[in-house]
Amino acid sequence: MPTPQPTVSDAAPAAVGPYVHAVRHGDVLYCSGSLPLDPATGELDNADLAAETRRSLANLEAVCASAGTSLDRALRMTIYTTRLDGFAEINEAYAAGFPGNVPARTTVGVAALPKDARVEIDAIVAIGAGDE
Repeated sequence: MPTPQPTVSDAAPAAVGPYVHAVRHGDVLYCSGSLPLDPATGELDNADLAAETRRSLANLEAVCASAGTSLDRALRMTIYTTRLDGFAEINEAYAAGFPGNVPARTTVGVAALPKDARVEIDAIVAIGAGDE
């Protein structure tokens, strides 16, 4: 059985708690929730729900790149939001991030998120050859 390997990306914002950006186990990358924080400043990118969604996806993409994969290989995503009433805006920004095949996904309404974010996204991503 493969040993889980922590993954941390210098291109993604630092974790806001005692966790790593992702853990690789075999050919699967389990990504922690990504807040919409600007990696350069650590500040929330919260102009609107679409901006938060795009930033969360970009941060996840940076984590994937550090592990040698891409969100194009995502198997499952979870979106957490404090604003289910903004689902259409979140969904439109999310869809733009997956112009090809979209992964399985769940969206969950929550009472609050760290740093007063309104969107957080996690992912499970395949690693390895893309034509299996």
